Amino acid sequence: MIISQEQVFGQVYDLCVVGSGPGGLMVAMEYARLNPDQKVLLVEYGELGGTGKNGLDDGIINHNPTNHHDPYECTNKGFGGTSATWGGRCVLYDPVDFIDRPSLNGGCTWDPSLFEECRPYVDAAAAYFECGRGGFDLRDIKEARVGPIAQGFSSDEVTDSALERWSMPTRFGVRYRDDLAKSKNIHLLTGWEARDFGEVSDAQIIESLDFRSLDGGRNMTVRARDFVVAAGTQETTRLLLRNPRVFVRRGGVPTALGCYYQGHLSGKIASVQFHGDPRQTDYDFGRDSDGCYYRRRFQFDPEFLVREDLLNTAIWLDNPLYHDPSHGSGAMSAMYLAMVTPVLGKRLAPPAIAHSITKGRVNRLPRHVWNVLKGLPGSLWIPASIFFRRYCLKRKLPGIFLYNRKNRYALHFHAEQIPHFENRMVLAPDGETLEIHYHLTDRDVESVIRLHEVLDQSLQKNGCGELRYWFSREELPEAIRAMSRDGIHQSGTTRIADEPEKGVVDRNLRVWGTRNLHLCSSSAFPTSGQANPTFMLGVFALRLARHLSERHETS
Repeated sequence: MIISQEQVFGQVYDLCVVGSGPGGLMVAMEYARLNPDQKVLLVEYGELGGTGKNGLDDGIINHNPTNHHDPYECTNKGFGGTSATWGGRCVLYDPVDFIDRPSLNGGCTWDPSLFEECRPYVDAAAAYFECGRGGFDLRDIKEARVGPIAQGFSSDEVTDSALERWSMPTRFGVRYRDDLAKSKNIHLLTGWEARDFGEVSDAQIIESLDFRSLDGGRNMTVRARDFVVAAGTQETTRLLLRNPRVFVRRGGVPTALGCYYQGHLSGKIASVQFHGDPRQTDYDFGRDSDGCYYRRRFQFDPEFLVREDLLNTAIWLDNPLYHDPSHGSGAMSAMYLAMVTPVLGKRLAPPAIAHSITKGRVNRLPRHVWNVLKGLPGSLWIPASIFFRRYCLKRKLPGIFLYNRKNRYALHFHAEQIPHFENRMVLAPDGETLEIHYHLTDRDVESVIRLHEVLDQSLQKNGCGELRYWFSREELPEAIRAMSRDGIHQSGTTRIADEPEKGVVDRNLRVWGTRNLHLCSSSAFPTSGQANPTFMLGVFALRLARHLSERHETS
């Protein structure tokens, strides 16, 4: 039910959720389903149709635009949050992400038992994300062709059965708006910014949270038994930094708050040349019995990662660089030309995804035009077919991967980042502006290089293929630093820990020093793993909804 400010006055809600991205929506909806007689208030900063220029994003200073996207490229303010431009990739964290390794410098403050506690919520999360059933391993899909990813491949330190799954992609605001409008016990309020928590009582209870209207002209106080902040990493962190009173019963603001900020290293530094039959290379998407897309990726044996102290990394087959016309593909050049066309390119993909294709370059256009002409008619009908499946169907084609008759594919890496204390978010002296300090460490970069070498050795040992690097060994570190740009997959700044001295929230996402304030944000994830955090956040959201329900049953 969509309500107004006046309807909030005088009410005490059982649960108030701040933020309507996937995490916030899933907490609110699942809690309401489990507790149909209780009242839930869901408050969103943006409007139902989304918010363009806004004070929150304008109030962020990014000190490293080379490696971190600017705020308007990272997040969306509006009902449904950043799912409005999310690509739809669903990836589960791995057990190794919950193991502290020497390279993490004690930064892994959760443990494997928490991963096991999350497993029962995976299928329900997949239902919300509409990404199918059957797990995240190829062997879990009955109808899949379970063979090697390429002829001659054999698993050793390198595996080839891990999967990424894909949602519609599900735009949570569009998909679940009618459900919320029809709900009798969820109230939705848009256009309000969370500002100040009430005092924390001796019993560690927060009774209220003050909000300010989007235009800054009105104020509102919400009272609730429980509060959940699900405003995304940047705004969840900023709200806590602005409210040190939250931690008065803890003994002060946690040292970890705002620190250990992480994303992923990502890019391409090599191609793989397979030696077998190119028709047996599993380069493209598969579909399960629900019609949901999935795709295979190279990953590394967890015992090997722990033994060698390397960072969790996924590597998947990809197209060559679109902007470089030497790929000779008319279809790729046609798609590149479409993406660099000012008006058309902005309509085809959100900025961060568009940048991953064009790399911000308008490069050798006559050569691209020649590729298109030389490749006719396929240069046009292949993109047209892809366009139809990607933009005109309900279950959209998640991406574009083209068959290579030479059996040569680029390799895209997506690598864990060390929880580094100096990677942080802090408030500027005005107490409002959020400053982001973010950089890559030598250990981050070296792990990427080492794991490519491990993959190359594995392929050559089996006679399956070999890597062909795009840079010399000496050039690789700088190349990785130059191409890796994140800020989309945000984690670490309010991390989970079993002791208040080491983190900001406990394993149930409760803020240390309070009894009724919880966070539902990937900012609570102490490690970034190889996975983008959206799906795992959904898993934690369902677990949190269950936890809050059980607390209320016993209170």
